[in-house]
Amino acid sequence: MATPTTFTISDLAREFDLTTRAIRFYEDMGLLQPQREGPGGRNRVYSARDRTRLKLTLRAKRLGLSLSEAKEIIEMYDSPRDTGPQLRKFLAILAEHRRQLEEQMADLVANLDEVKVHEKEARALLAKLDKAGQAG
Repeated sequence: MATPTTFTISDLAREFDLTTRAIRFYEDMGLLQPQREGPGGRNRVYSARDRTRLKLTLRAKRLGLSLSEAKEIIEMYDSPRDTGPQLRKFLAILAEHRRQLEEQMADLVANLDEVKVHEKEARALLAKLDKAGQAG
């Protein structure tokens, strides 16, 4: 079955499990640029390009990138410029994001270690209480 060349907002919402409101928000952010049809241009018609941009936006979100970072990266790939600078920019964004994730992970590991210490202390106190209760 061939992929359609145009999509309604409902088509994209269904395919990507999004609300139409979310898609309109991505449009407001400049990530999508549908054509307008029908009375007063009320009907949005999304191209295959819009569909790809939405897919890339959602992928960037899953990576934890901001929408402005996603837009910057997507627009780099949209432009016909040399790909070297685009890839360097993408790598810089990814490196910064990785640094943030590693920092968050270190904080989580420290927090987890602290929880383990408190659990061990609480278990030891509970064991003492249980032992004292049996002795009496």
